[in-house]
Amino acid sequence: MSERRVARVQLESPVPQLDRLFDYAVPHPLVADIAPGVRVKVPLRSAGRMMDAFVVDVVADDGTERPLSSVEAVVSPMPVLPERLYTLARRVADRAAGSVSDVLRLAVPKRMVRAEKAWAASPPPETPDVVPAARERSAALLKPYPGLADALDGGERLALDAPPYPHPELPRGAWADLLAAAAVHTLARGRSAVLVVPDYRDQAQLLAALSELVTPDAIVRDDADQSGPARYAQYLRTLAPVPCIVVGRRSGVYAPAHDTGLVAIWDDGDSLLSEPLAPGVHARDAALVRQELEGSALVFAGHTRTTDVQRLVDVGYVREIAPSRRASPRVVLSATREGEQRQARVPSSAFAAAREALQSGPVLVQVARPGYAPSLVCADCRRPARCQHCAGPLRAARPGAVPVCAWCGRSAHAWTCGHCHSTKLRMASSGSERTADELGRAFPNTRVIIADGAHPVAEVDGHPALVIATRGAEPIARGGYRAVILLDGDRMLQNEALRIGESCLRWWSNAAALAAPGAPVHLVGVAGPVARALATWTQPAYARAELADRVPLRMPPAVRVASVDGHARNVDALLSSLRETVPDLDPLAILGPVDTSESPDVSTSRALVRFDYAHGKAVAEALRAGVIADALRARSSRKDRGPKQRSTLRVRLDIPEPDL
Repeated sequence: MSERRVARVQLESPVPQLDRLFDYAVPHPLVADIAPGVRVKVPLRSAGRMMDAFVVDVVADDGTERPLSSVEAVVSPMPVLPERLYTLARRVADRAAGSVSDVLRLAVPKRMVRAEKAWAASPPPETPDVVPAARERSAALLKPYPGLADALDGGERLALDAPPYPHPELPRGAWADLLAAAAVHTLARGRSAVLVVPDYRDQAQLLAALSELVTPDAIVRDDADQSGPARYAQYLRTLAPVPCIVVGRRSGVYAPAHDTGLVAIWDDGDSLLSEPLAPGVHARDAALVRQELEGSALVFAGHTRTTDVQRLVDVGYVREIAPSRRASPRVVLSATREGEQRQARVPSSAFAAAREALQSGPVLVQVARPGYAPSLVCADCRRPARCQHCAGPLRAARPGAVPVCAWCGRSAHAWTCGHCHSTKLRMASSGSERTADELGRAFPNTRVIIADGAHPVAEVDGHPALVIATRGAEPIARGGYRAVILLDGDRMLQNEALRIGESCLRWWSNAAALAAPGAPVHLVGVAGPVARALATWTQPAYARAELADRVPLRMPPAVRVASVDGHARNVDALLSSLRETVPDLDPLAILGPVDTSESPDVSTSRALVRFDYAHGKAVAEALRAGVIADALRARSSRKDRGPKQRSTLRVRLDIPEPDL
């Protein structure tokens, strides 16, 4: 009689109490098809239904004759979950007090039968070859950073200040050539590279830079813009036992490339790299966990330095490598001169710079907000104009248009100020469209291009044009912009967010890096530490000072911060359990809870937990245990036909803003 085989499976379920491995007997007809990594269907007796699952391991029965349910069917014999990916997902989920199935949902695309059959029928991919010319060019691009090539070979963790200028001829930044060179250098050693960027603009630049160095079969694209079959086919390519270069967005950090030798994160301060879905792990944190497991090189590159990376540099966990010759844009701090109106939006110096630059090429004007008039005020008392239905802010789409509420979308045909009863409105701010209208009249016969969320523009040519763009939506210009004007800086800094100074410096630095070498960059109406850091191009020093200010205040990233939301009694119970489980927590570690109830029938609250990195594992385990216990209590109440309850506890670690 043959020995019974047991499959240890991970259910594809976000339910907290199911976040563990389950044992199922392998029926004899399925023994040949069931292997680690394949998708199967298994019965879940507690739910009375079939569930999808991944086989994590197949072992021999321990001989205890325990009753086991059997695997129902094999969904696909293709092993799509390698051991290295499951280990990474498990570690990331444990660090974030989340479920491994939530991480795998981001990492493993949905199965596409036709793409899978096409891949199985095609010949295996060949090992990509890096020609000598590409090796030499990559070495030349890495040479300005002394010791970078050796550090990549040694699997070090690095922080790089990217070159702040565009390619002299092509529409991409010099940073893309640098990261492409690092990836090709790694590929030439027979190892894979994973490059993670925030959005499609950055991805397009990086793909263009790589296309000049390696053949298309060496590049794997990982993003949700692809069709389902195309993305699944690209994922299967990463599973092949040959090296490749993966270029993806935040979920690309999990790409199970063969023998990964480099993981690089571009512009880790961009909020697009923070996963909004549970468990909400930032790509930077996932990359740190992956580097620890695989021993690959890890590179954080950007035009600015986040306080998160600076903390790692300060503690010696990440090493910074500076270029042998420091380059920086020509930043001018513009202010109104004597005789000019103090409220002038574009000072004469910036206006003159734009006029001169338009004779030879495009000029970039960065603004804070999209639209025409993002906010309106009462013309008499200057109080913000509010919707009479929901109290939302009113805005105007064009001159003379009926105001519309930004929240509920209702039109305010007969608006009256609730304070002074005036019926007159005044535009209090200028969005991208109004700025384009005003500057278009100031520069007649000049092409005007708007680039914002409603008008996406990836690149512009080198001919004269005024490009009005919101922060983060700036298109790259061929040869670089001949001048850059940064407006609304004072308005951006008025945001009450903890990281607003850090964010503004990143927005302005990224825009300044789009300027051609020697072109003026005018920062209008801003002074103080952020402006000085931009003008002197000393972003790491600003991050260091910012981090030093947060240490005594115990604000992130000096400490880790977790949020706990749910029914008030459940939040209180979890916090009490946390105190008992982790007695070394600081007495002031817990902030709150505060009432967040939206109705008198249900009492909800929210609390924050601040803890040192040394307590991270214990706190994450305690919070996760509380979530599981709450889910089990809710399930028991339904089974006993008592008062209807449901699991309400939501826990998220490493929130960027400690906002109660």
